Amino acid sequence: MRSNAILRILTFTFLLLFVGISAQIKNPVKFKFTVNELGNNQYEAVLNATLESGWHIYSRDIPEDTGIPTEYVVSGKNIELIGKFQEVGKKHEEFSEAFGGTIIYYSSSAGFKQKFKLKDPTKAGDVVAEITYQTCDDRVCLAPNTLEFNKKITPTGVTEEAVTDDKTEATKDSAKVVETLTGNPVKGDSTIVETAKLDPKQLKVASIDISKPLTDCGTGSSKIDENYWTYLLLGFIGGLIALLTPCVFPMIPLTVSFFTKGNKNPAKGKRDALVYGFFILLIFVLLSLPFHLIDGIAGNIFNEISTNVWLNIVFFIIFIFFAGSFFGYYDITLPSSIANKSSKAEEAGGMIGIFFMALTLVIVSFSCTGPILGSLLGSAITGSANVPMLLTFALAGFGLAWAIVFGLLALFPQALQSLPKSGGWMNTVKVVLGFVELALALKFLSKADLVSKTFLIKRELFIAIWIVVAIGLVIYLFGLIRFPHDDKKPKISITRKIIGVLGIGFVIYLIQGLIPAERPKLSLLSGILPPLNVSYFHDEKDGILGMHPEHDFFNAIELAKKENKPILIDFTGYGCENCRKMEEFVWSEPDILPILQNDVVLASLYVDDKEELPEDQKTKIDLGDGQVKKVKTIGDRWSLFQTANFNNNSQPHYVLLTPDGKVINTPVSGYMEKEKFKKFLECGVNYFKNNK
Repeated sequence: MRSNAILRILTFTFLLLFVGISAQIKNPVKFKFTVNELGNNQYEAVLNATLESGWHIYSRDIPEDTGIPTEYVVSGKNIELIGKFQEVGKKHEEFSEAFGGTIIYYSSSAGFKQKFKLKDPTKAGDVVAEITYQTCDDRVCLAPNTLEFNKKITPTGVTEEAVTDDKTEATKDSAKVVETLTGNPVKGDSTIVETAKLDPKQLKVASIDISKPLTDCGTGSSKIDENYWTYLLLGFIGGLIALLTPCVFPMIPLTVSFFTKGNKNPAKGKRDALVYGFFILLIFVLLSLPFHLIDGIAGNIFNEISTNVWLNIVFFIIFIFFAGSFFGYYDITLPSSIANKSSKAEEAGGMIGIFFMALTLVIVSFSCTGPILGSLLGSAITGSANVPMLLTFALAGFGLAWAIVFGLLALFPQALQSLPKSGGWMNTVKVVLGFVELALALKFLSKADLVSKTFLIKRELFIAIWIVVAIGLVIYLFGLIRFPHDDKKPKISITRKIIGVLGIGFVIYLIQGLIPAERPKLSLLSGILPPLNVSYFHDEKDGILGMHPEHDFFNAIELAKKENKPILIDFTGYGCENCRKMEEFVWSEPDILPILQNDVVLASLYVDDKEELPEDQKTKIDLGDGQVKKVKTIGDRWSLFQTANFNNNSQPHYVLLTPDGKVINTPVSGYMEKEKFKKFLECGVNYFKNNK
């Protein structure tokens, strides 16, 4: 978690009993409320928010059906508003694949201003400012919160009215208890006001004790660096493929022979070849350096690039251009002067000469490697927030493939004899890559479509276009169509036939995505295809992946007792992006979904449910410094329920319970990889089955 933990164990209950609250409670946003006098009987109620690093708060202008928009309402005795409230601060826009739209938010700080005047300038006024907001980071969202701030303003020359303090000692003690919920000290004469009694069972369940889970399995730590190694592998594979292209493959035996046969000292020749391979690796890694510098200058630039409509369209055009190059209609080359200067620098000899030999290889092979490296660049920019590091790993993998091949062949030059001869097969490799570039280009056009909210490229249309591209590849591999540099009578090798058959299998796999089904199809393409809700067949009534979870904990308890199953509590939110990502990319996995459907009673408790509680269950809790926490909706109740019982206020948050309310294993939070979530589920379910 990015926020600092509050290291204390304190107590709280809704009826002023004591409940443990641990370091899991997060409070990443701090507010300061002031009222400024503007003159001429005009005032400004200003609420400034300061957020911890990595957290953001949504704007009021966020599109519908995405996050929770911030609402700021000013009212009070003798108060008349002037216009609408204004937001102050730097807005950020980011496309959310989970929501299928652009979210607008503030990070670091935000301000909210509302002008007003006194109806009667000869009397004092009571200003009441209420803000409803939600904070999120990259992994979790906190439950929507509603706070109230109060200030009394007295115009110059007006006598301040006396305020009667009739709080009892018991009420003052209650105010101190609030400190344990928020981690904030209660100052002055803070109090709990308008307290309505709730059934204690709706807040604190006596049997729930997260400090004593029945088993400790299934909660191993997550690998946060998994993407880096994935991109290293992708880069390595890309490097191996690039070695098979006409720009690079013929140079392998020439270069290795230069070091091993053209040197009077064979040992020195092999050593120089290894150094040559190292320099190739170094050059590719250095190619990522500018992206680190750009990130340092403008840290949000890659996010802005990945969510910009026009830049995604530009990427689409570039990838189409790459495809045309691979098909052989034209070549993409760097200016010849660059290669000439690098080649001339080789004459320096020694280590410097070897370095420029490696640089010359990278430059002259650009027509084949450029589109592959461009694909890695596009994938990294649109795939993660930490673009520079992903590119470093990807380019390191690319260079490592070349370094290993050149190094091993230098150590074992006899292996050169086993290399296939250059020929038409190298152009086949390029053409196949051209079809891959066509398919990848559609991803950028789809993202532009989603960001602009035109939603013209539905999930099924995307799949259909990929099917056409895959069929085109199959037809080419079986020799039914040719491209400019293909032989007039190409020989259809066994390898081409095998790849063609695999292409047919991929077409059959894609066709599944065109058929409506309760479970999502094409899980291997999650994150590439448009979201599930951008579909010709989507209907909100379909529930979550065909499931209809309970939305009341106590109903779920009764159902679990009846069916003798454990309960999976899913603390979620309608505006929780990470919750949607879990549902689409993790819950939908074929080895996860059956567990959710058959082995547990799913209770999805929405902490941002706006349906109001009955009047006798509503309350206000004074948090000090003029801040008042309102508890008036079902979402407020489940938020407090989560806090009081599970010492956590983030979403998504998952808890496995027995039907009698005992915690089976340690709960898990946030977006996580499938294997961690699967381990958590299987641990709890298997324990329950073995201990019924």
